[in-house]
Amino acid sequence: MKIPFMKMSGSGNDFILIDHRKPFLDQGLLKAFIRSVCRRRISVGADGLILIERSERADFKWRFYNADGSEAEMCGNGGRCAARFASLKGIAGSSLTFETLAGILSAQVNGKRVKLEMTKPHDLRLDESIPIEGKEVILSKINTGVPHAVYFLEDLEDVDVFRMGREIRFHPHYAPGGTNVNFVQMENSSQLSIRTYERGVEDETLACGTGAVASALIAAFKGWVKSPVSIRTRGGEVLQVYFEIEGMQVKQTFLEGDVHIIYEGKMWEEAY
Repeated sequence: MKIPFMKMSGSGNDFILIDHRKPFLDQGLLKAFIRSVCRRRISVGADGLILIERSERADFKWRFYNADGSEAEMCGNGGRCAARFASLKGIAGSSLTFETLAGILSAQVNGKRVKLEMTKPHDLRLDESIPIEGKEVILSKINTGVPHAVYFLEDLEDVDVFRMGREIRFHPHYAPGGTNVNFVQMENSSQLSIRTYERGVEDETLACGTGAVASALIAAFKGWVKSPVSIRTRGGEVLQVYFEIEGMQVKQTFLEGDVHIIYEGKMWEEAY
């Protein structure tokens, strides 16, 4: 069976999108399928895979999977890709809603520019001292649909993101589910630069939407920035994070940036 798909990128986070409103993939083999097609160099290659399905509550429902086959509640850049995909395919209009494991979200599609409503953040913990590699490291935590640890430092080039990110991601403090890890450098009162180790991908990625939102919110709670905040990703693109904070509560959050179509085609059986 040849499987139609679209390859898309949200600020360097790349995804395989499949219209699955008429289900055809075997659920029992789905995890193995995702692992196979997300392999780089020997298959399509991607940070994750998104299935677009029917919904009784919104324009469509998505199921989002990391490259290792694990299903995640939320992905900001993936959500923006899903919104543009649905708009392009006539599944929804330019103003749309879609169902996720983290709730129903809304999005606005304007050409390749997509502004996505994010899930309501929770589980905020500021400035926790955690032993990492023999020293105490100050980390903050927030869940922006998926859990994120945020570490502010002076030089993003002077950190081994893979090694330290992996150490924090699997640290007992974040057990049992682990965490994504964001290394963040303050540029000025309205801009941050970020590098992210992503859980599920188990490596540094060129961008992470939920990580960008987490980093902006933590910086705001520390009193360092105000909405909107520009987030420069490792891939070089800049995301915009909009938010409204009242006390220590986040009332509303949006993530905006470009979504690029890489190509569209059909996977042969040899790809999986």
